[in-house]
This record gives sequence, structure tokens and C-alpha cells, in this order.
Amino acid sequence: MRIVNAAFVATCVLLLPLPTQAQAGKGLAQTEVIKINELSQVSAKAMLAKDWATFAAQYVEDAVLYPPNEPAVKGRAAIRSWLEKFPPVTEFKLTNVKVEGRDDLAYVLGAYTMTLVPPGATPVKDSGKYVEIRRRQADGRWLLAVDMFSSDLPVTPSPK
Repeated sequence: MRIVNAAFVATCVLLLPLPTQAQAGKGLAQTEVIKINELSQVSAKAMLAKDWATFAAQYVEDAVLYPPNEPAVKGRAAIRSWLEKFPPVTEFKLTNVKVEGRDDLAYVLGAYTMTLVPPGATPVKDSGKYVEIRRRQADGRWLLAVDMFSSDLPVTPSPK
């Protein structure tokens, strides 16, 4: 009797329909991933050119930027103001490690390297990671809604 029950249960499980692509949710098309990767490179070029208008245009109006060791910067205009105070950058590379999403939302996990040149100080090489949440706009662009980054370098105490 147990063998019959076990066989019946196993057969029923095998006959259960698996979720279809539509039921599971459709991921991003490769063309959308390419668009997102291209926008990241637009940001990298804008940083090197100190083109803060182009850099800030990568954010939705109500975006939030979470820089390390600082309060959140809320809104595209505030993000642009924050960028304008950023020390000069002589090297800046963004590498999107993972881009996933569905419908009109995507997230990006990435790594960056940069060389900052604070006024009156020696250049500082930095590397770290970032997490972005992007929203697809009506025109097809994937703008940043949330942007958070942090350095991989250890925090060093300020000289007194």
C-alpha cells in the first residue's frame, strides 16, 4: 500500500506544471542590460570631464545618493551640487559586475576605481563597490533612483 501511495504522490508531483516565464516574471532583455552598461560609461566619462550636468542627468528627479560617511543626498539638484564639490578626479572606472531586473526596475552591482586629487594634497587612489537601483523612463532610458557606494580602503584617522 505504501509503495502505491509513494508512486502516486511522485507521479502527481511530476505532473504539476512548472512556472512559465510569464509566471516567474521576465528578466531584462540583453538589449536593456547593454543600455544600462552604456549609461554607466556615460557617467564615468562625465566624471572625468567634470561635466556635472551630464552626470546628474543620469538620476531621476527624486533620486537618493548615499555616499560613504555622509548623510544621504536627496534629489537631482542636490546630487549635482554635491558632485560640484567633489575633488578633481584623474582616473575613474566603473565596472558593472551584475545587472538584473524586470519590467521597469533594475539593480546594478559594480566596482569602481578612481584617483582623487584633493587640493593641496597628494593624489589618492581609491577602489570600492556600488549598488544602484535604476528605473526605466518612458523614453527607454534607465535612470538612477538609488545610488550607494563605499570604498574598500580602510578608514584612517585624521591627523590632530
